[in-house]
Amino acid sequence: MAQPATLTIPGSGKKITVPTGLFIDNEFVSSVDSKETIECHNPATEEVICSVVAGSEKDIDVAVAAARKAFKTTWGKNVTGFERSRLLNKLADLIERDAQELAELETLNNGKPVKIARDFDIGDSVQCLRYYAGWADKILGQSIEVDNKTKFAFTRHDPIGVCGQIIPWNYPIDMWSWKVAPALACGCTIVMKPSEITPLTALKLSELVVEAGFPPGVVNTVPSLGSVGGAALSSHKDVDKLAFTGSTITGRRIMEAAAKSNLKKVSLELGGKSPQIIFESADLDQAANWVGLGILYNTGQDCTAGSRLFVQDTIYDKFIPLLVEKFKQLKIADGFDEQAGGGPVVSKAQYDKIFSYIEAGKQQGAKAILGGEKRPGKGYFVDPTIFVDVKPDMKIVREEIFGPVLAVAKFSTEDEVIELANDTTYGLGAGLHSNDASQCMRVSQALEAGTVWVNQYNLLNNNVPFGGKKQSGIGRELGSYALEEYTSVKAVHWNYGEKLDWPL
Repeated sequence: MAQPATLTIPGSGKKITVPTGLFIDNEFVSSVDSKETIECHNPATEEVICSVVAGSEKDIDVAVAAARKAFKTTWGKNVTGFERSRLLNKLADLIERDAQELAELETLNNGKPVKIARDFDIGDSVQCLRYYAGWADKILGQSIEVDNKTKFAFTRHDPIGVCGQIIPWNYPIDMWSWKVAPALACGCTIVMKPSEITPLTALKLSELVVEAGFPPGVVNTVPSLGSVGGAALSSHKDVDKLAFTGSTITGRRIMEAAAKSNLKKVSLELGGKSPQIIFESADLDQAANWVGLGILYNTGQDCTAGSRLFVQDTIYDKFIPLLVEKFKQLKIADGFDEQAGGGPVVSKAQYDKIFSYIEAGKQQGAKAILGGEKRPGKGYFVDPTIFVDVKPDMKIVREEIFGPVLAVAKFSTEDEVIELANDTTYGLGAGLHSNDASQCMRVSQALEAGTVWVNQYNLLNNNVPFGGKKQSGIGRELGSYALEEYTSVKAVHWNYGEKLDWPL
């Protein structure tokens, strides 16, 4: 059995014990056939925090078998919605109780500020679990009139079964709750593969799954490389549904593997290159704040990051200096610094990727009016960066950067900016700022995105669906719509009065 690791929180010296094994059947275990481990790093210091067991393809098989057994015996159709609700609420209470410790662990492994992890990510996760706890006993079918004298039909929304869930490194706790909550509410069982970069909070949350009282095998957690665990889940013939949040490239591979194996149901929340539009009637001070939140929140590591900004030419010269001043006010620092509004990016690979895009922007003729330079010293810190004089064909305009890098362009007319905003292969999010109500309605309908924000940006609610269009994904998370991703509709035709004559 893998031994837990004891981690020290910077500044306070507080100790946190974290399991390092695979979580299968409510126990932390070693791999059945591998000695490989995954190193976890602190992106603020570049130091190794600890190592966890790296799951193998055979470990995925064991976890799927545990999930299938639980689905057939202690979960699925064998437990009431009232009990599922009770357990989800209990889990939410435990996460709320341990919010500070979970936030500190998140900061240590992911880099984001403790206050952001605690008050936003974990606060939202608790709310998400409670929201779906409320749905657990309200998953209803329909009674359908066929012939009132002889027969009727009804539908059942059955739990789809064993679900593979692959979550990213940018919001480890939040994405865990987004996936786990609706699946458990519907009666599904889970094999979770957290990102190999940030597996620690998923393992810590697994301890709370046991404490909450979930039966063994209902939730299983297998940290592993995406090319191993993710690939195994995607192609596994006993996995009924696969939910993934991550890059569009990986999403394509998952769809292909799902199709070639057992045609499992797939939901994908993928990349984005989201536009924000500032019209001349907007409240410019507020618009600048929302633009800042849109591209700088989570240090730009956000699938809905508003990375393309279009500013109407009549207000451009007034708005840009205001925006630069707003960006300068945000402190990017170690997440344990109480003044930090953003932390380092998550890894050396991500740091290098962001700066490769910054260099590409400069080489293609864009002008960096803020940021764009590397800091000296340790840590994967990227300062807020603003490019102007951008052209539609530049890499920084076309491709997802996943960092605090904003590309700014002018526009003259409403029709022009709609065409510019929609000129992307992605369609996850979009935002517009205007005090013209008719314009807000016209433009919000014209923008090709799964989520459109009007006079705000990047804020989501657990009762409102979220998902993409075009190459930003398939399916929806959050709200009642997410329940459809974890249920299978069965139609039952009941004859109580018709007599069949035979032969035909």
